[in-house]
Amino acid sequence: MSQQPTRKTVFLNLALFQFLSFVRRGIFYTFMINYLFMLMKTVTYTTMLGTMNMVASALGQNLLWGRISDRHKLRVELVITGEAIAAAFYFIVYLIHKALLSWQADFAAGLSLILGLSLLEFFWSMSDVGWAALLTDATTSRNRGGIVGTLNFIASLGRMIGINFAGFLYNDGQGFREGTIFYIVIAMLITSAAIMIVASRLIKKNTTTKGEKNLTNNDYDVASSYSSEKYNWFLVSLIIVVVGATCISQVFLLFLQLPTGLGKSAAEMSLILTAWTLGGMPASLTCGWISDKIGKEKTLLAGLVLAILTPLGYSLSTDLFFIAAVYGLNGMSFWTVQTVGFALAGDIIPKDKRGRLFSKYNTVMALSWGPSGLLVGGPLADFQTRILGLPTNVAYINTFYASSIIVAVGTALFAAKVAKMKAIKS
Repeated sequence: MSQQPTRKTVFLNLALFQFLSFVRRGIFYTFMINYLFMLMKTVTYTTMLGTMNMVASALGQNLLWGRISDRHKLRVELVITGEAIAAAFYFIVYLIHKALLSWQADFAAGLSLILGLSLLEFFWSMSDVGWAALLTDATTSRNRGGIVGTLNFIASLGRMIGINFAGFLYNDGQGFREGTIFYIVIAMLITSAAIMIVASRLIKKNTTTKGEKNLTNNDYDVASSYSSEKYNWFLVSLIIVVVGATCISQVFLLFLQLPTGLGKSAAEMSLILTAWTLGGMPASLTCGWISDKIGKEKTLLAGLVLAILTPLGYSLSTDLFFIAAVYGLNGMSFWTVQTVGFALAGDIIPKDKRGRLFSKYNTVMALSWGPSGLLVGGPLADFQTRILGLPTNVAYINTFYASSIIVAVGTALFAAKVAKMKAIKS
């Protein structure tokens, strides 16, 4: 009789943790690039942060935390430990950065942030592994898409709130210099760890109930039907899609301001960028439940088709609301792929390999942090302007076309090698 309230309480704890996580990211990372550029005076070094964070996270998850999670059956423990270590690391990184500032070594202070936050990400990535495995453990194939989608909607809401707070707290860099942003983030990390401690007790209590035995049986069904071929093709197709879809993120921002491009003001840019999040929020809330009804492969394909089409629309008109609408559709495609992709991975991965295989999935999705633009989109645009001598606006538009082509290749691979395979039934 007490099972349902317990499950609701578990979900509320997971939702609150997700909300705080994305509020925190919005507060800390929205203006971090601006602050690093203020300290280091070079674009190249500032763009290193996303790439180094991604590499550190990938190494930590694939070399250590995924294996530890599977071998010792750790889920919540990794999340709690990761959040606690991150809180301590943030404090240490701030002290080092503050000391270098007092010595007027601004470049070194910026470099200490890049290196310190990357080292932090290596250990913090244990929380990502634990969260992915825990969320999959706490759901079934029938409801996973809907629950993940709801949590992603909450994440989007948290990110928007965090971004708004960041604009107030940044204060031309003083929020980082004086430590205000660091201290707020540390407090939120400690709160998140406390929430997961409470959640862990509820989850352990819930796993002894009859309802959770059905989940266990479902996990063994998935494990016995696990197709490594399907999962490998899924990852390969996802790599191509993520690289193609996100390699133009920085190029699009430049195209927005370019006088011969869209030529938008800062206020107009803000409206367009907000449309991306507003488009993604209802998509993340609904696509998961839709995928549970009609199939995750079909829903994911719909999101991928949208990801192919939207870059083609960036140069069709300079009308503000048209561009906002197209970019909003791009946000819908991204969050559909993010939500349904995670749910589909959870269906394919067996319980005893969730740590290791979700580490690979998380690494693929982390390509959207910056490496795609640094290694693909940026060089492709520069090659056209510097080597071929094309006008900047033409080079950027061609890069948008290339993005669509790359995503189309990944979509075709997904359709041929993943969607056509028989989906695992719980």
